[in-house]
Amino acid sequence: MQGVNQTIIHDMQILKTPRILTSVSKVECYVCGKGLEDGHSITAKTLPNGIVLFCDVHYSLQ
Repeated sequence: MQGVNQTIIHDMQILKTPRILTSVSKVECYVCGKGLEDGHSITAKTLPNGIVLFCDVHYSLQ
């Protein structure tokens, strides 16, 4: 898709040993599972059970 901006959240840890550990998570709505590739914006919200991601449709309902 031309003209579409996408973002990937990437956690990286550099340890004292020569080994590097990384992890990647797909950015998608906790409610509907839609994400950036579907044309939605994603926003994180901190809830008592942790951080949850919502699309622009479901974040406005919170």
